[in-house]
Amino acid sequence: MISPARPPARRTAALLSGAIALVLTTTGCGGGTGSGSATSKVTSITALDYYTDEPEHSQWGEILTACGKAAGVKVEQTSVPGASLIPKVLQQASSRTLPDLLMLDNPDLQQIAQTGALTPLNQYGVDSSGFANGILSAGTYKGKVYGLAPYVSTVALFYNKDMLAKAGVAVPRTWDELKTAAAKLTRPGRYGMAVDANATFEGSWQFLPFLWSNGGDEKQLDTPQAAQALQLWVDLVKSGSMSKSVLNWTQADVHDQFAAGKTAMMINGPWRIPALDKDKNLHWGVAPIPVPKTGQTPVTPLGGEVWTVPQSLSKARQEKAAQVLACLNDSSSMLALAKQHFTVPSRSTVASEYAEQVPSMAAFVKSVEAARSRTSQLGVKWPKAATGIYTAIQSALTGEQTPEEALRHAQQIATGD
Repeated sequence: MISPARPPARRTAALLSGAIALVLTTTGCGGGTGSGSATSKVTSITALDYYTDEPEHSQWGEILTACGKAAGVKVEQTSVPGASLIPKVLQQASSRTLPDLLMLDNPDLQQIAQTGALTPLNQYGVDSSGFANGILSAGTYKGKVYGLAPYVSTVALFYNKDMLAKAGVAVPRTWDELKTAAAKLTRPGRYGMAVDANATFEGSWQFLPFLWSNGGDEKQLDTPQAAQALQLWVDLVKSGSMSKSVLNWTQADVHDQFAAGKTAMMINGPWRIPALDKDKNLHWGVAPIPVPKTGQTPVTPLGGEVWTVPQSLSKARQEKAAQVLACLNDSSSMLALAKQHFTVPSRSTVASEYAEQVPSMAAFVKSVEAARSRTSQLGVKWPKAATGIYTAIQSALTGEQTPEEALRHAQQIATGD
């Protein structure tokens, strides 16, 4: 399943053209793994990902080439459409033809690790220190780290500075402030707030910050905390502050509404920044997603992909693949990649440096500190819960069921009862 944080056509051309190749020539990139004489006999390895779109495919091809060079191998990259990746991986696992280096959307790692197709990264000496706990959790299965993400993403609140100033509205920090601000910003032809509430994992992804920040939990969806979070979205639609069309909008649609001035605020990810920057007449800002009460920290979901080393018959090839993986997760590589893709470096110290260099990413960097992996609680059972969540959102926002009724049904879907 492609991460809802990764849109089908990723960001525009790099901010740092050619910078990745430069930073990867530094000593230490690709270090941290064993490299005995056996690995030196390996001259090429294979890598599989779902970066089919341009410029993303070429950008990742460049860094894989550079990291391969640092490890002394040629990396042969293959990219398949996101929907095809997991079926292909499962087929390859059964036929023992997995690539040497495998990229996975982080929610999928649990499923693949469960099959025994992946190897723990500690056996290669790959450095996993300095990662935020939530990020490390995204690559962990049964206490062992199987994947590392060079960068991650999450969601935050985008707002139109001009609209808020004209309406005399401060950037909302709490749910009550959000409802008040959205109402004041709503007028003919414009809504105050927009979210992606469609019947896909994207809808569940956008709802998680409200569920989690209110103390709700995907392990038990039919709770008062979950109902309060869903009621907030219902209230925004019922009051007219949010369009009922959010039931069908994707995150790209939400962005288009915001860019066109048809909504004053939206929940979205940092991958929207390049497009927003192109419109010099659009003055926007980013803030953490509002929380139930003042002083609370928003808890948001982690998006992004992890790189793994599958099982193979060649220990030497595994070692080389691990060296390339370590290079991708080197601090210098992380910073260059984050600037290129408008994402957050996974090591906390690098993320702090990045927030200073790219102020528009500061809210995302802050949110990532407390962000969670979607599979941290349920592991391979997460997709059922996600299905229950977006089904509940649809039922409640259409008025077919109360939030409480919708979430009771969601819990039944999640548990398979």
